[in-house]
Amino acid sequence: MHVEFRTDKGKIRHHNEDNGGVFHNQTGNPIVIVADGMGGHRAGDVASEMAVRLLSEAWKKTEEFLYAPDVEDWFRETIQKINQKIVAYAREESDLKGMGTTLVAAVFTRSQVVIANVGDSRAYLLNRERLQQITEDHSLVNELLRKGEISKEDAENHPRKNILLRALGVEGSVETDTFAVPFEASDILLLCSDGLSNMIPETEMEQVLLSERTLSEKADAFIAKANANGGKDNITVLLLTRNLKEGGETKR
Repeated sequence: MHVEFRTDKGKIRHHNEDNGGVFHNQTGNPIVIVADGMGGHRAGDVASEMAVRLLSEAWKKTEEFLYAPDVEDWFRETIQKINQKIVAYAREESDLKGMGTTLVAAVFTRSQVVIANVGDSRAYLLNRERLQQITEDHSLVNELLRKGEISKEDAENHPRKNILLRALGVEGSVETDTFAVPFEASDILLLCSDGLSNMIPETEMEQVLLSERTLSEKADAFIAKANANGGKDNITVLLLTRNLKEGGETKR
C-alpha cells in the first residue's frame, strides 16, 4: 500500500492541533488515523496526540484480522477504552479541562476497508471514478441537515458549524460508528480533518483525486487548495491506495 500523510496549521491558527499517520501491526497490516483536537492551546494537542498514540499502540499488538466484523468490534472496544483514558487524564490536569478530539481511522481486511469515526473528521472513498463520503459527521449542523431543518447550502455557512455532538474525551462513554466497504486496487481512501472538508467542495476533491498527479502530488494539492481557499483551520489529509505504481510510503 502507498500512503501519503500531510498536516498543516492553515492560515489562521497559530498552532496545529491535528494529528495522525500510518502504523503497522505484527503482521505488517496498516492502520491509518486522523484526529482533530479541540480545547485550545495544548489541550487539543494533547487529546489528539493521545488518541493517535493509544490507538496505534493497541493496533501494534494485534495480528491479522480476516473478517470485517472482528475489526469493527476491535475498533469499538478499543476506542471506548481510549476515550476513558483521555477523560481520566483531563480530570487529573486542570489546564486540560474541556479537551477532546475527533477520530477517524481505517484498517484493511483482504477485500474490505473498515472505517471507524467519532466527530466530524471524515473518510471518503474514490472508486470507479466516483467520490463518496463514507462517514457521517457527529455535529449539530449535520443533525439539523439530516432532519431536514436546514438545507445543504445553509449547512455550509451555519454559525454553529463547529459544535460537535460526539467526540473523544468529553464524556465517560462514547459511541463509535463503523463501516465496512469493498476496497479494490485502483481505489483511493481519503481521511481528513474538517480543515480540509470545510475548505474544498467535494467536486474539487474529486477532480484532484482523478487527476494525473501522483499520490504525493495530490496530497500536496489538497493542502495548497485548502490554504488558497482561506485555510481557516488546521488541515490534515491522508491518502491511501493499493496501486503499486505509486511507489513508496510516507509516514509520520
